Amino acid sequence: MDTGVSRWAIGLAAAGLLAAAPARAQENTVPPVTVGAGVQTSYVHDAPDGGDATDRFLLNSVRLYVNGTAAKHITFMFNTEYDGGSNHVTVLDAAAQFGLSAKVNFWVGRMLPPSDRANLYGPYYSHEWAVYTDGIQDGYPFVATGRDNGVLYFGQFDRLRLEGGVYDGPSATGQAAVLTAARAQYDFWDAEPGHYMNGTFYGDKNILAVGGAGQWQSGGVSSTGTKQAYTADFLLERKTGNGSAVSIESELSRYDKLGGYDPKYALSHGAYVLGAYLFPKVSGLTGQFELLGKFANARFAEPVTPTDPEYTQKTTEFNFNYVISQFKARAMFFYLQKNFSAMHANDKQVGVGFQVQM
Repeated sequence: MDTGVSRWAIGLAAAGLLAAAPARAQENTVPPVTVGAGVQTSYVHDAPDGGDATDRFLLNSVRLYVNGTAAKHITFMFNTEYDGGSNHVTVLDAAAQFGLSAKVNFWVGRMLPPSDRANLYGPYYSHEWAVYTDGIQDGYPFVATGRDNGVLYFGQFDRLRLEGGVYDGPSATGQAAVLTAARAQYDFWDAEPGHYMNGTFYGDKNILAVGGAGQWQSGGVSSTGTKQAYTADFLLERKTGNGSAVSIESELSRYDKLGGYDPKYALSHGAYVLGAYLFPKVSGLTGQFELLGKFANARFAEPVTPTDPEYTQKTTEFNFNYVISQFKARAMFFYLQKNFSAMHANDKQVGVGFQVQM
């Protein structure tokens, strides 16, 4: 055997192992990154009082989700949305997340601030289809789709969750002072850890949760006092056997010179109640059927222009849903009716919405 050739072979093999070792070590320490996406699309027949009816196929929303780990206890999220109505892409979430324990979590960047449950679950994790059409849900000021730029703290203390944050005022309201936000929630049955929430758990949990939130911003140079907004929300969801569940959700809101749905009015307040029944699983079917109904009443007062009248909005919604894979795949048939005492024309909509997420 040629010892020279053997030494060269051994040397090359050792060099290859040494070169490969750092690469393998680096591969083992590359932080995981997850990518997801979601789409909502619908057909809507709209029949406003005194106007022509329309039939439209809409691309309501397309979202891209990116999440990853930067270091121990440090993660990030970056989520975007394509809005079919405005035909542009918006940065939803862009935040560094520091999770030291269940009780100590900080997010820095753009995210959903402490607010009502409806804002914290968003359209993709809501129970109903026609979310944010009632003049009540998520009337807090925002930069993009309920989000603000700032710093968030939240912590889970057994069944109690506490949240607080400070956010950029000029980008959200045009006023120089910062926005302060806070939320507290108590879970009497199963806990809901984390900051972002669900509108339903489709029978996976027994939920009895009561929460309250508020946001404040001090007056600017030309105004006095503190602008403020408050909400209180409630969710009860109970398993009733063979995958079925009954749900009741409700919220009270008051937007006093801060947020609100109609910028022509300084004060708005109202309430809604939502009830749903998820039918038991049927052999041979992939998904489950669900019935949902909601009624809301909102009042708009203190008009900016004194000649404008105060008015009320009453909103009624019914859904007949086929829940294929919870929030990953569902078809939602809906009827939506909005009645106004003044300022706006009454409106009726009927249609079907589809949602797919991965």
